[in-house]
Amino acid sequence: MKKTIFFTILLTIGIFISSFTKDKKVVSSTINSTTEIALVPTEKEVSPIIKSNIPFVGKSFNGFKEALAFRESGGRYDIVSSFGYLGKYQFGASTLKRFNIHDMEHFLENPELQEDAFMALCSLNKWVLRKEIEKKVGKRINGIEITESGILAAAHLAGTGNIKEYLRTNGKYRFTDAFGSSMQHYLKKFGGYDTSIIEANKNPKVL
Repeated sequence: MKKTIFFTILLTIGIFISSFTKDKKVVSSTINSTTEIALVPTEKEVSPIIKSNIPFVGKSFNGFKEALAFRESGGRYDIVSSFGYLGKYQFGASTLKRFNIHDMEHFLENPELQEDAFMALCSLNKWVLRKEIEKKVGKRINGIEITESGILAAAHLAGTGNIKEYLRTNGKYRFTDAFGSSMQHYLKKFGGYDTSIIEANKNPKVL
């Protein structure tokens, strides 16, 4: 009888200890799980932050220049290509000298100067190509609608002489740069942006 009581007591104690240990593990697991979830922001928490830091530029002039810059350099002001083109918009040294910019190191370190140079080049190209813009915008060449922004982008890639020849021959003349980019690709990719803010100017100045 005493042995039966003794074993019953031992069994009860064992069950009690086992139950306490399992409960403790469950509580510990719950705490860790909750802590990990709390460290990761939800989509609702992240979305407002992302949206507030990314301006909507769309088909505006800012959209045009940022899209072109991303294609040219990934948007980096300090980059120099393997062919020696410089900065965010990949200027050639001869083009920069046209605007009295001779210190290339200073140019690479000065974002404002690069933006001014880009605007000046667009103004000059728009003046040089003013007749082509007037005659060709709205027409289609090789299935591509010709727009002012597309013409200016192609001129940035290939120069005004090459885009003039392309438009004059209705797309029969082709040009591809050292990286394999074509005027036709630029005409299509950068078409439809609002570049009306650019004034055609024969002698633009970089301040």
